[in-house]
Amino acid sequence: MAHLFRELSLGHSKRGSHPNGATALTIPPKPTAATAADLPSPLGQLSAHLIDSELRLTAYEIFVAACRTSTGKALTFVSSDSPTQQHSTAGSPGSPALQRSLTSAAASKMKKALGLKSPGSSGSKKSPGSGFGSGPGKSKRAMTVGELMRIQMGISEAMDSRVRRALLRISAGQVGRRIESVVVPLELLQQLKSSDFTDPQEHEEWQKRTLKILEAGLLLHPYVPLDKSNSAALRLRQIIHGALDRPFETGRNNESMQVLRSAVTALASRSSDGVYDTSHWADGLPLNLRIYEMLLQAVFDTQDETSVIEEVDELMEHIKKTWSILGLNQMFHNLCFTWVLFNRFVATGQVELDLLYAADTQLAEVAKDAKATKDPEYCKILSSTLTSIMGWAEKRLLAYHDTFDSSNIDTMQAIVSLGVAAAKILVEDISNEYRRRRKNEVDVARNRIDTYIRSSLRTAFAQRMEMADSSRRASRNQPNPLPVLAILAKDVGELAIKEKQLFSPILKIWHPFASGVAVATLHACYANEIKQFISGIAELTPDAVQVLRAADKLEKDLVLIAVEDSVDSDDGGKAIIREMPPYEAEAAIANLVKVWIKTRVGRLKEWIDRNLQQEEWNPPANEDGYAPSAVEVLRTFDETLVAFFQLPIPMHPALLPDLMAGLDRCLQCYVTKAKSGCGSRNTFVPTMPALTRCTMESKFQGFGKKKEKSPTSQKRNSQVATVNGDNSFGIPQLLCRINTLQRIRSELEVLEKRIVTHLRNSESAHVEDFSNGPGKKFELSPAACVEVITQLCEAVAYKMVFHDLSHVLWDGLYVGEPSSSRIEPFLDELEKNLLIISNTVHERVRTRIITDIMRASFDGFLLVLLAGGPSRVFSRKDSQIIEDDFKSLKDLFWANGDGLPSELIDKYTTTVRGVLPLFRTDTESLIERFRRVTLESYGSSARSRLPLPPTSGQWNPTEPNTLLRVLCYRNDEAASKFLKKTYNLPKKL
Repeated sequence: MAHLFRELSLGHSKRGSHPNGATALTIPPKPTAATAADLPSPLGQLSAHLIDSELRLTAYEIFVAACRTSTGKALTFVSSDSPTQQHSTAGSPGSPALQRSLTSAAASKMKKALGLKSPGSSGSKKSPGSGFGSGPGKSKRAMTVGELMRIQMGISEAMDSRVRRALLRISAGQVGRRIESVVVPLELLQQLKSSDFTDPQEHEEWQKRTLKILEAGLLLHPYVPLDKSNSAALRLRQIIHGALDRPFETGRNNESMQVLRSAVTALASRSSDGVYDTSHWADGLPLNLRIYEMLLQAVFDTQDETSVIEEVDELMEHIKKTWSILGLNQMFHNLCFTWVLFNRFVATGQVELDLLYAADTQLAEVAKDAKATKDPEYCKILSSTLTSIMGWAEKRLLAYHDTFDSSNIDTMQAIVSLGVAAAKILVEDISNEYRRRRKNEVDVARNRIDTYIRSSLRTAFAQRMEMADSSRRASRNQPNPLPVLAILAKDVGELAIKEKQLFSPILKIWHPFASGVAVATLHACYANEIKQFISGIAELTPDAVQVLRAADKLEKDLVLIAVEDSVDSDDGGKAIIREMPPYEAEAAIANLVKVWIKTRVGRLKEWIDRNLQQEEWNPPANEDGYAPSAVEVLRTFDETLVAFFQLPIPMHPALLPDLMAGLDRCLQCYVTKAKSGCGSRNTFVPTMPALTRCTMESKFQGFGKKKEKSPTSQKRNSQVATVNGDNSFGIPQLLCRINTLQRIRSELEVLEKRIVTHLRNSESAHVEDFSNGPGKKFELSPAACVEVITQLCEAVAYKMVFHDLSHVLWDGLYVGEPSSSRIEPFLDELEKNLLIISNTVHERVRTRIITDIMRASFDGFLLVLLAGGPSRVFSRKDSQIIEDDFKSLKDLFWANGDGLPSELIDKYTTTVRGVLPLFRTDTESLIERFRRVTLESYGSSARSRLPLPPTSGQWNPTEPNTLLRVLCYRNDEAASKFLKKTYNLPKKL
């Protein structure tokens, strides 16, 4: 705001002229009550009841006395009747110090050194002393230092005249005596009578003031401490208290006056250093400092209270002449002047930064003094003054966000500089603790800035927290109001930007990583809130996601600022980053999404279990012959994926694999349960009966008798009873399962393409997320579908051949006479079933299932030939029948080229084609081949006795068990004898 007062630049003298030509009396402005209350003087409080005007008059008396005697010449006085009296004895002879003309032609050296601007920036240059007698019709004249000081201190011309006259009388009576040895108030009391005042009341008040000064300087604040029993002190106190109640006679021969002089002289002559040529009446602390403070305040322009007068150099030269009376030196001067400059800045509304910079510059001199002395009295006042300055500064800096903004940011730099300088002196030159530690371990400036940043931002954060809460309450009735912590995250982010742009450039002067400290503080403040929030959320909600995403964005922004700020640090910013432990907001979102996925997948699995128990697998349920439960499963999958991609989270690609894995497991469970209880090849293939041998008559055993089910048939029926007892496991139902799984396979491909589309629309996806990598596809269920479809196709084939068509295959084919029980009935039934299957099963599965039925038919055909039990016997001439029947069976599947490919048929007929020639081979050759291959298999151990080869089920013309079975069913005497002799096989079971 200083620019608003630029026309009142520091250094301008605004002293005006009285209309009558006499100099107007101007009382220097005083600080407001509020400011005075805020900043009590650190120079000390007086025990005496002396107001500022009384101290100011005493200070002026000391100033005039010290300056009039500074040359060592006798004090002279120009009578008030002189023509120049109205101009404050401007031409008084014999007083060269006070009467020196102020004619400086250049800017003040002191103002230049302190950085105070000289007048002229506003376009006008006033000469020293401008404003006195200047104006229209007035001739300019030079002003004396004495006249300037009188006006600056607000002393009336009448009082000035009395003081000068009294001092002249004193010097006349004490020629050659130094002013330091004179108790000025005592001599003034004796010299000034009631007749010297126009008003007796004025004289009485002046007299009481003078006595109070004596009391303050000799009794209350003495240079040398008093004993309580000091008789002179007791007398003086009695006289002063009596005089305060009634007028005091001050005549030279007056007894009271003589007693007073005796007591004052005795007390003033006391010394602590053995030197007795000086009177100690105004040099006790803090009286001397308070008097000197009044003198220093005279350097400020009476019309512009923020400006220092241009004549400050000469005025200050004369003010310093009071040091001998006040017991001061350059160190105390520097300290007092620092306080006066600072206090004037505060008292005048903190508008003129030059005053603050001047105080800061002066404080640099104080810092030098503090290092050069350990005087306890000085250190006490120094500590008090610096504490007051630093306290005022830190009151603003510990919450600088409340104090400063872009309009007054320049003030901040000046206040920080002053506060840090004060802190450095307090710590480095006064603190004993600092001296005990190595100085390089403590960076006072950096520590203070660190404290300011952390304190201010904690305060600002708390305020933003309240604002966010109020904002949330205000928007409660609006649709989709933002959660408090989401609002707070946005506000904190803005606060960090403001800090970086506005405050950090200033604070970096003293702390190189100011921005990093700031964002670390904000990070820690928000961490307290977000950690508590995270610990309290159990499920994914829109509010939770909003807050966590806002927290994640805030953290990234704060860390970026910290990293940028720490680029040039020795550790690359690691120390600051260590102060910022991650919020784990993304991890919290991920965990919540995983809980969401787990819940969805869990419900889906429960639904699958429940619905599969109720599923009837009824093919007519729809045109495509698949189960309704599959439709619901796929629809639920799609809805789950849509819901997942609608979640307002930033990591869909990262969490998609978790969802896919869960859905994949659910579908795998569905597929596995879909085949449960459907049986397999071994479920339906009958157990092979024990080996027997045939005789010539066994061919006609059953002729003319009622057929009974063989033990193998009964055994087979008991094995499939569990499958046959449930309508959901019939061939149509199995085909429905196959169609359902095939439908699922197809739809999974569609779902996978849809997932890629969702990913492209996801805000956080990258190009690599669209590739067909793991996590975006169903890994388990497609393979499970293929595997289960394969198993179900095999189950359908073997169930149809060995269970549903057992009456025309296992129970009918070649039972008794082969020529009368051939394969046509089986082919008829098989063709009907193949037609149904072709029309029912999905076209992509059709070839596989028909191939499996062909394989099962070939296996059944061989099983009838090689393990059909004692009801079946074959002669060599039956071989043609068998071969013709097998050709008919192959032709059924070839269907004149409309069926299975001939290459596929040939592949599965290899075993049958290898075995059938054995049925037309003569018995002796079979026996010889059997012996040879058995010996080859078992070695020399089989020479004495051929071992019974185990049943492998892998039929092969070179395999011993296959050859043995052909012999067992050979209707031939030689075969029967060989089996009887070699293995003692029975004729019947």
